[in-house]
Amino acid sequence: MTRASENAAPRGVLVVDLGAQYAQLIARRVREANAWSEIAPPARALEVARRMNLAGIILSGGPASVYAPDAPKVPRELLELGVPVLGICYGMQWMMQVLDGDVQASSKREFGRTSIEIHHPEGVLEAIDGRTVVWMSHGDKVTRIPESFRTLASSPDCEFAAVGDAARGLYGVQFHPEVTHTVRGRELLENFVWRVCNLPGDWTSGSIVEREVAAIRALVGSDGEVVLGLSGGVDSSVAALIMHEAIGARLHCIFVDNGLLRKGERAAVERVFGQHFHMDLLVVDAADQFLGQLKGITDPEAKRKSIGREFVEVFRREAKRFNKAHFLGQGTLYPDVIESVNVHGGNTAVIKSHHNVGGLPEDLDMQLVEPLRELFKDEVRAIGRHLGLAPEIVERQPFPGPGLAVRCLGNLTRERLNVLREADHIVTTEIEAAGADKGLWQYFAVLLPVKSVGVMGDVRTYEEACALRVVQSEDGMTADWVQLPKELLGRISNRIINEVRGINRVVLDISSKPPGTIEWE
Repeated sequence: MTRASENAAPRGVLVVDLGAQYAQLIARRVREANAWSEIAPPARALEVARRMNLAGIILSGGPASVYAPDAPKVPRELLELGVPVLGICYGMQWMMQVLDGDVQASSKREFGRTSIEIHHPEGVLEAIDGRTVVWMSHGDKVTRIPESFRTLASSPDCEFAAVGDAARGLYGVQFHPEVTHTVRGRELLENFVWRVCNLPGDWTSGSIVEREVAAIRALVGSDGEVVLGLSGGVDSSVAALIMHEAIGARLHCIFVDNGLLRKGERAAVERVFGQHFHMDLLVVDAADQFLGQLKGITDPEAKRKSIGREFVEVFRREAKRFNKAHFLGQGTLYPDVIESVNVHGGNTAVIKSHHNVGGLPEDLDMQLVEPLRELFKDEVRAIGRHLGLAPEIVERQPFPGPGLAVRCLGNLTRERLNVLREADHIVTTEIEAAGADKGLWQYFAVLLPVKSVGVMGDVRTYEEACALRVVQSEDGMTADWVQLPKELLGRISNRIINEVRGINRVVLDISSKPPGTIEWE
């Protein structure tokens, strides 16, 4: 299937994923420096590098030892492409080894925050002098560097904390500049992008929109039409604005009321997109269709795949209204793809399927248009602001494509969904009224298929429990739970138990991602 995002990229940086926990974070940091980035495993790195309009390469960290038999096989030709290369942790060790340096197991491992001394503030360390704190995580270390390199920084237990060959634009750091624990890590990566690779920092919201608008016009043609599933969340909303700018009235937005929406969702979408942006918006009431297919299904993956199938069937049916609607628009994001499919061909595990990734049938007779597929959530929000999308949507907390289906655990019925909808509305309105939503990624209610005994007005109750999920995150790839003020938690619990019939107990989810996921299913 052709996708709108598959057009020529600007000059950018290739991130080679050598098994790191943070490969996606490295790519995000490059994007935050207003430069394009792509990720590839070692097996495809040379192919992708030659295809890209390449300005530089970053070799990520990884858990292996460079001298081990099962170490990732990185093509040496990457160092001979005539572009700067930055090796991080394992990436540095691999570079040192293939260029005739030495790497050995360290007698003293370094993990956590470490103070390093900058000897030469140049190259990736330009304007970073004196001492600074970095995040180390290694059991091996470089014991000898190639003759053309010189030591740029050291720690008490790591002589070669940073090294460089300025003539060839080759640099290595034993620490992790991509994590926030490295105090001046962003500056280091910006130095690599701007000073060493000489990228102009022009990968901005405006340039992204221009690129995607051109791609959509080229794919759809002068008379093609696109059907877009509009949910009202920031992803599909930004996708809609980009497509509308590209093809105008030939974009047909379909909002599907599948019975799995939050309270007031349908009215808000009709107001914003039908009345404010004057888009062609069709609202389809398909609650009976979706809930009928979901009846009796309790397995999370089966729920997601069923919802994905029904969405496609609705779009297929409604698209027949338009003679040339041979394209299906979606607001798929990069993290959706990473969690759902082995996107880079490496060893990444499939965490969960997303209804719009991998859940589409092979015989889909519509081409996909996915202008956000290679973007992270923060980039999408920035584009939304650039396009004039209302703050109430741009800053809205993410809502899963399967909706309340993955927050209503167990069997889905209208009654249980209504209970969850009311509880969730109390959670969101109370948090927002208290101003506690600032800095939060998501905050919502989960209805559990667990009944417990309670007492109300001296009468025994036996009803379900509601869990509160409140997390902070930068991109949804990792997340930490948040402790709300006791008074606010008490008010939320009191209101849910008193106002929502069917719930007599409220509990708090205090698990981070990983090991948990943000959504419960």
